[in-house]
Amino acid sequence: LFGYSADKEGEDDGYTMKTGVQAILNSSMVSYERLPMLDIVFDRLIRMMATSLRNFTQDNVEVSLDNIESMRFGEYIDSLTLPTLLGVFKAEEWDNYGLMSFDSSLVYSIVDVLLGGRRGTAAMRIEGRPYTTIELNLVKDMIDLILADLSTAFDPITSVTFSYDRLETNPRFATISRLSNAVIVARLRIDMEDRGGKIDLMIPYATLEPIRDLLLQMFMGERYGRDAIWENHLIEQLWETDVELQ
Repeated sequence: LFGYSADKEGEDDGYTMKTGVQAILNSSMVSYERLPMLDIVFDRLIRMMATSLRNFTQDNVEVSLDNIESMRFGEYIDSLTLPTLLGVFKAEEWDNYGLMSFDSSLVYSIVDVLLGGRRGTAAMRIEGRPYTTIELNLVKDMIDLILADLSTAFDPITSVTFSYDRLETNPRFATISRLSNAVIVARLRIDMEDRGGKIDLMIPYATLEPIRDLLLQMFMGERYGRDAIWENHLIEQLWETDVELQ
């Protein structure tokens, strides 16, 4: 049980090994597939973001969802490529936090578009220097826009307000959860013709816990263990049932 199993994939491919201890640890992870309503939330989000960012940049913006995956918070922080901007936001009603990360190419693209950069030319990247106050303020405006869309995307399920908390450039200062805690990461891609980049939207499962039952629904308005038609039919039949008592 605590050893490892090796599955041979091919002569040159080597072996895929998974230790028993690792399997037990990962079995406690909540799979994102068990929260099917998140698909609807993120689908609504990318459609609204496309419209909001077009109005924000006055440019042709395409937003797409690359993938949604579950991992541990420590793994996610380790996977970030520096330099990156990390926006911490709070879900007011759930009293917990989430994280939004912007890669440097998106930051420079947004700054380039908003400050009148010419179309058809890639945004200039200057490595090794910190982000300026103007750049940070422009990204903050974009974060406020995305958080408003995220709040609206959750509206059919529950009412929640996402508010901007702070902006960090060092992942260590953006720690909003224990490294071993499970999180869900939605990877979004923003394309503005020749410019663009990626946004990661990271929400810990602890943040989603207050509405976990709602996210478990297979479709909007589903009620577990109840069928109104059969319920009414049984009630009618019970009233007409004769029972002999001794």
